Amino acid sequence: MKLHQLEKSKWFKDKARRLGRWNASKGNYSGKWLKGQKARSGKSVRPFFEWGQTPVVMRMPKAKGFKRCDKWIDKYTIVNVAAIEKDPAFTTEVNKAILKEAGYIKSISDLVKILWNWELKKSIEFTGIEKFTKSAVEKIEKAGGKIS
Repeated sequence: MKLHQLEKSKWFKDKARRLGRWNASKGNYSGKWLKGQKARSGKSVRPFFEWGQTPVVMRMPKAKGFKRCDKWIDKYTIVNVAAIEKDPAFTTEVNKAILKEAGYIKSISDLVKILWNWELKKSIEFTGIEKFTKSAVEKIEKAGGKIS
């Protein structure tokens, strides 16, 4: 085979036109729009550039920190009636001091809510506890306990 016998491959494609390269740039705007920042070569626009509008970084307040909305909501430590029923620390009375000693709450100032998920058989008196579910109140009173 000789050089004059070579044929162009059927997959061969012509090179893409090199636009915007000196005199023979082939086209008025060379694949870009007419003048301006985006028509220039190199990087076009820096990240977060907002075209003259005050950037979001400058619009943010300068004060450090922010107010968390969850601070306004009371957070309750949940204690189930099943845990009270099974634990030998709770015999006749349940209050925050006993709950803290048993390890159900971290401090006495915690807010506590009692949930029902078990049939209560003991008659237990609950004192100083903030919230109860309706079903928990019914089951405690049905077992002969008190809520104060």
